[in-house]
Amino acid sequence: MTTPVTIGNATLHLGDCREILPTLPKVDAVITDPPYGIGRAGQSGMRGAKRGRINTRTEHEDLGWDHDRPTQGVIDMMVSAGKVAVIWGGNYLADFLPAESKWLVWDKGQSINQADGELAWTNVGGAMRIIRINRCEIGQDADHWRGPSFHPTQKPVRLMDWCIAQAGNPQTILDPFMGSGTTGVACMNLGRNFIGIEREPKYFDIACRRIEDAQRQQRMFA
Repeated sequence: MTTPVTIGNATLHLGDCREILPTLPKVDAVITDPPYGIGRAGQSGMRGAKRGRINTRTEHEDLGWDHDRPTQGVIDMMVSAGKVAVIWGGNYLADFLPAESKWLVWDKGQSINQADGELAWTNVGGAMRIIRINRCEIGQDADHWRGPSFHPTQKPVRLMDWCIAQAGNPQTILDPFMGSGTTGVACMNLGRNFIGIEREPKYFDIACRRIEDAQRQQRMFA
């Protein structure tokens, strides 16, 4: 566990969420996309799952995320860390989560060899809500040097904007599986406080840069 990096209203931790979560104060909302413990394209047993739903067995395989499904203890820490919780892949983690009424659905707007959509578990009451965002929109969040995405399971920034609204527009948001920082970018766009945790230095560095860039853009337009 290292000293956290502070970038404006974002505090970013490089390390394991199992060690860092118990040290943090309770936040308004936890919005996160943890590893699901499934295979590529949802086929159990194949390499490359969560962080790993990728088209080739190349740069991401060494991370071993196919085997890193959160334990019951990690799920419990995440849910209790915020007044509200939004957990993507909740259908794959349902044996660890209580039954709740409101699910969020991302309709990816394309039917290809991967899943047509993804589900997020929430502990917010209400009816299921669906948003349709073409998965190609992720490319609009990337830059020329990195190609179509920063991370193999990256979510569109607009999807995370929507999650924040569905969580009741909380002021301080925590993402224990920050990845390349998309939840943090959404928080910067909306003027929210963000706490992120990421254990892979490569993605931590990308998240720092993206969040700093997002804050810079907000200052320019402000």
